[in-house]
Amino acid sequence: MIYCFLAEGFEETEAIAPIDMLKRAKKEVITVGVGGEIINGAHNIPVKCDITAEEIELSVDVEAIILPGGMPGTLNLEKNSIVQSAIDFCVENKKYVCAICAAPSILGHKGILEGKEAIAYPGFEKDLKGAKISKKSVVTDGLFITAKGAGVAVDFGLEIVSNLCSKADAEEIKAAIQCL
Repeated sequence: MIYCFLAEGFEETEAIAPIDMLKRAKKEVITVGVGGEIINGAHNIPVKCDITAEEIELSVDVEAIILPGGMPGTLNLEKNSIVQSAIDFCVENKKYVCAICAAPSILGHKGILEGKEAIAYPGFEKDLKGAKISKKSVVTDGLFITAKGAGVAVDFGLEIVSNLCSKADAEEIKAAIQCL
């Protein structure tokens, strides 16, 4: 199971594209509303979440969490204690932590990217405390998958599929959606 956290002001494409890629790979993805069941994105697109943050269950069944960027979505994710607990759980239990756009800054502020290759939206690199800033748009280092922004949201989703399933699964989906 993969939790994708949505907070008011999240970047819609950065959430929906990876969810779509993962569902095509037959992975269970649960959208988690931080602050309610219906969360408005940065462009005022409302999304009805599967559960609220208060309802999550952190267990061995969790394979990964996804933190979409966007403003003020990233700030709202970072200040939420349940999101912080989910990140800590994943780090402690060797589960994937996936963050895109401004959201990798949350990981940097926690100091958990120390020595890891990571990337974020231009201007947020300074927040990736101790990380080696990647030249790639999407990068995996250990159990951290980070990406630059909405323009690479499909690639971000495919990178998650590649790590949770296989490179072959990611390539098959890429071809099926005509991502050349």
